[in-house]
This record gives sequence, structure tokens and C-alpha cells, in this order.
Amino acid sequence: MLLYVLDLAGVAVFAVSGALGAGHAGLDWLGVVVIASVTAVGGGTLRDLLLDRHPVFWIRDTRYVYVILAAAALTIAWVHLMPLPEHALAVADALGLGLFAITGAQIAEERRLPAVIVILVGTMSGAAGGLLRDVLTARIPLLLSSGIYGSAAIAGIAAYLLLQAAGTPRRWAFHAGLLLIVVLRLGGIYGGWHLPVLRLPG
Repeated sequence: MLLYVLDLAGVAVFAVSGALGAGHAGLDWLGVVVIASVTAVGGGTLRDLLLDRHPVFWIRDTRYVYVILAAAALTIAWVHLMPLPEHALAVADALGLGLFAITGAQIAEERRLPAVIVILVGTMSGAAGGLLRDVLTARIPLLLSSGIYGSAAIAGIAAYLLLQAAGTPRRWAFHAGLLLIVVLRLGGIYGGWHLPVLRLPG
């Protein structure tokens, strides 16, 4: 049940980030709903396809669709009633990245897959929705352009697995991994943290 609730929360947060991305691109309300939906289900759909989970989660359970519609509608209402906080898109994306990366890793973990596959599946689950949002709204993807992103997911999932291997209860390992992802991502946003850059001569 906890995993299900967290999955719904991840969908809601990513739907908000998708709606904000659509707003920055100047799309109409239908465009907002479409981008919110693609952002919210993109990572989880990829996860389910990779793990051969059929039907995919949002087809199997229509609550996800209603959560997306509600999140998109609330975002539209919010931006019409009050100013949008600075970095709202990036912060929403950081929360969605953390939630989907760890829940995606947990679902892969339940299949008893090797740790490296759990990390890859979790990272793709967290990053794919934002990647699709940015491509569809003609932005340079955050995954490729903006400091710590995919590496935050990798670090958080690795910490989650290592803590469990050291005997930490799964629930606490989950929270620690999620917190690490969000902190690293926000550090990339506000602190300018980034991985070393490859610069070629000439």
C-alpha cells in the first residue's frame, strides 16, 4: 500500500511539473493536460515495459489518470490565482525524480534483478517523464543540461540498496535514498553542483 501511495504521489508531482512545462511553452489547456499526462506516466510506462508488467500501471488502475487530471487542473488554477514560485518547475521535477526513481527501483528489486539493473530501471523510471516533457515543449532536456540529475537518481538508488545490504530497514533506506536524490538535485539547481565536464581541445 505504501508503494502504491508513493507511486500516486510521484505521478501527481510529475503531472504538476509537466503542466508547468507546458505553461512555460505557452500551450493551451488541452496541451497542458497532454504534457502533464506524458510527463506523469512516461517513466512508469517505460519501467513496466522493461519489466514486462502488463497492462501498464495507468491502464490497469484508472486512479492514476484521475490524479493526473486533478494535478493539471490544480496547477492551472494555481497559476491563475497567484504568482508562480521561482524554480517551481525544477523543484517539482526534483520531487518527481526522487519518488519515481526509488519506487521504480523497488519494483525492479521485487523481481530479484541484479543491483545494477535495479539502478538502471529506477533511473530511467525517474528521468524518462521529464525527458519527454522537455522534448515535447522544445526545451533542452534537464537530463542533459542542468547539473546533477540522472546522477542524483543513480546515487540515491545506490544508497537505498547499500543501506538495505547493511541491515537498515527498507522503509528507512527508502527515505534516505529519496532524500539524497532531492538534495543532490536541488544542489544542482541552487548550488550549481555538476559533474565534471568533458572539454575537447580546439
